[in-house]
Amino acid sequence: MKRAVGWALVSIGLAGVITAMTLATSGATPPSGLTNIPLALGSNTSDGTIPLKAGTDIAMAQITADPGGSSGWHSHPGGAIIVVKQGSLTVHGSVGSTCETTTYTAGQAFIERPGEVDQVINTGTIPYFLFVTFPRVPHGASARTDEPDPGTCPGL
Repeated sequence: MKRAVGWALVSIGLAGVITAMTLATSGATPPSGLTNIPLALGSNTSDGTIPLKAGTDIAMAQITADPGGSSGWHSHPGGAIIVVKQGSLTVHGSVGSTCETTTYTAGQAFIERPGEVDQVINTGTIPYFLFVTFPRVPHGASARTDEPDPGTCPGL
């Protein structure tokens, strides 16, 4: 008997939650005078975090490069969150005394950590289109810092 009462109470509780969720959704107000155009979506394939701080700027850019095009050696003071909309690119990163190379394609996303020195090359056969968010840019400063060749990736 106790088991039947328990199941009845669980069933009533679930019915109440479902009813509440349905009512909450139906009471929502649709946007008015707003246009939302999704620019890109990618699944993050890197493992990193970028903490945000008050007083810094956040910049966004669309970056394109023709096949064979290169970013040159650079870093970002606050890091970067990159979504690849079209094409493919290879990131050559200088990590200590080694060169780490990773290729990303359309539909992928990745993070460059603050101060990380790398060079990005379009290794594909079509232009790449990237949508990039630069968090933690020092107020009034550039989202990009040109860097000298670290010498860790011979031939670049």
